[in-house]
Amino acid sequence: MQDTSLNSAPVKYNKPIIYFLLLWALLNAVQAFTLEIHADEAYYWVYSRFLDWGYYDHPPMVAVFIKAGYSLIHNEFGVRLFTVMSTTASLYLMWLMLKRYRVDAINFILVVSGIFVFHIYGFTTTPDAPLLFFTVLFLYFYQQYIEEDSLKLAIILGVVIACLLYSKYHGILLVAFTLVSNIKLLKRGSFYGIVLLALALYAPHILWQVNHDYPSISYHLSERSADDYQLDNTYLYPLGQLIMAGPLIGWFLFYKGFTTKIQDVFTRTLLVNSAGILAFFFLTSFKGEVQLHWTLIAYVPLSMLVLISFARPGGKPTWFNRLAVINLSLILLVRICIIWGPPLLLKIDAMKSFFGFKDWAHQIQKKAGNNYVIFYDGFQDPSKYNFYNNTTRGLAYDSRHYRRTQYDIWPIEDSIQHKKTYYVLDVWLPGVTTDSINVFAGKWYGGWVDDTRTYQRVEFETLAPKEAVSPGQKIDFDLTVKNPYPFAIDFSNKNQKHPVFFEACFFKKTDQITNQKADDSFHNIALKPGESTHFKFNVTAPEQPGRYQLIFSLRTEPFFGGRNSKSINITVK
Repeated sequence: MQDTSLNSAPVKYNKPIIYFLLLWALLNAVQAFTLEIHADEAYYWVYSRFLDWGYYDHPPMVAVFIKAGYSLIHNEFGVRLFTVMSTTASLYLMWLMLKRYRVDAINFILVVSGIFVFHIYGFTTTPDAPLLFFTVLFLYFYQQYIEEDSLKLAIILGVVIACLLYSKYHGILLVAFTLVSNIKLLKRGSFYGIVLLALALYAPHILWQVNHDYPSISYHLSERSADDYQLDNTYLYPLGQLIMAGPLIGWFLFYKGFTTKIQDVFTRTLLVNSAGILAFFFLTSFKGEVQLHWTLIAYVPLSMLVLISFARPGGKPTWFNRLAVINLSLILLVRICIIWGPPLLLKIDAMKSFFGFKDWAHQIQKKAGNNYVIFYDGFQDPSKYNFYNNTTRGLAYDSRHYRRTQYDIWPIEDSIQHKKTYYVLDVWLPGVTTDSINVFAGKWYGGWVDDTRTYQRVEFETLAPKEAVSPGQKIDFDLTVKNPYPFAIDFSNKNQKHPVFFEACFFKKTDQITNQKADDSFHNIALKPGESTHFKFNVTAPEQPGRYQLIFSLRTEPFFGGRNSKSINITVK
């Protein structure tokens, strides 16, 4: 194998890399400053207002990134500041790792700037932004650790791995495939020290999951899985990855990267990680939808493999530079269009969230004043409302037809009980909505709710039937319910403006099939803070055979009913 140790003579310093990184940072800074906040970014901004060791959807590193940037600059650019800086730093660290392989600076610029997914996370702050940075940082120090088994590098790697896992759960793939590529690590005593240090630093997040009944695990491994196999998820996956890799050069990067000759432990690590991560998510497509950007960390080792291959005699075809320039030009054209916001672009769902919501949020605030605002289904609208009004008075009412979010954990709901709130929906609700909000972003409807009464944070726990049930069969559920609020609650409808109903709802995919109300004894339940009790609910199975999901739901008028239990799979035969 070719000697590529740290003592090998690297290529000389190249000014084009510095110029490229400055232009890269400038372009991302302009995009970060001019573009409105995306719904996901706004959601993670609300994360940063409630710093914690974990959240329903993701670990907390994205909240730390946003908190740090927003504390310096109170606008969209502040939210994206650390993403712009960390992405630029990531590219520089990649260059440092590749210098020993005598990679050409122009080749580096054409390849990394041609990977479309790098552009997306050059300025967008989601969990993928810190994930990208700590992926590169891990590979940077791991490259050194291969050749120098030192305590210093072991400590650094332990910290970096913890940060990687605090960024996004996908980070475990990088660690696992790195071990697969170099099983001899198991013979190093320092390897076990790295593992123990990473686990110790990650322990607060694990404890958070335990204390909240593992919401992230339940969501990612169960709730996001499709009931039936969808062919679209599988055949669209490779097409989407070709776009993420570069609309014109992606196909060649895959070919070149996966045919690169392995010359040392590090290049084997790059190959196993890029191939392993892409293969993992391909297999995941058989279970449910795979979002295109989930494979982001695979493109770090893939691009490095391509550049190592290019550095060898005859490694790069003569036509590549021309195609890469055209590829980059197309990407830059897209980025310019995003800044400009032409009408055609606004028809794309992924782009709509970037335009018109600042005015939308201010218009709603004018109507609601200092009152809390409740949005129907989804974290997107309340998060954008909160961000643009610098508040946390926007709340998501996640109904039985949607899914649970972090809004069902935060204490925001505690503050709306028996208060006047403003209710915003994207449909007209007779008897509730009284006016409309018609702005560039679209049309919404709003109305006032007096003496608001909700139970979004209440959750009922029970065991699912172990066997299939017969059509119309009576099923007895012994439900445990605990009061999660810092105040007493009850389910009585006496002297209440908005009655509460406890309902068992059978769903088939997204369609609600049946809705059964609990008997009147339910209304006798009253719980002090932290107190729990049991309730027996006799539920009738659907008449038609099939696979169903049962959800127990508390509904108070004028809302549609919450998601107050985990989804319980029921098979009717």
